Amino acid sequence: MGLLKSLFGDGSSEPLRVTVQWIPLTDIRELDMIVAKSHDKTQAIFKHSTRCGVSSSVLNRFERANSNDEIDFYYLDLLSYRAVSDEIATRFQVWHESPQLLVIKNGEVVAHGSHHEIMNIAL
Repeated sequence: MGLLKSLFGDGSSEPLRVTVQWIPLTDIRELDMIVAKSHDKTQAIFKHSTRCGVSSSVLNRFERANSNDEIDFYYLDLLSYRAVSDEIATRFQVWHESPQLLVIKNGEVVAHGSHHEIMNIAL
């Protein structure tokens, strides 16, 4: 029953609790702030495509699996803010993919992954 419950739920109407406290990333100028903050606290950027089923699935799994007050988590809707996504790829020299997670510390990307690789990144 445990496997079925984990796949299909237990029939309760209680929503899943999201543990990630997302900070919306909507402007290229915010990248300078993220880099500056990364010298004191690890920063992470999740690039999400709202039209992609894989991206939605990975986002949901990521939200359920992560709760870390030692990291600031930024959420980028890359369809609405494509210029920000392009600047991230250029600035951090990480080829754009979606979904994608970049972990930034001391001004540098220390880890990144896309699609289901995101779940393997140690935060």
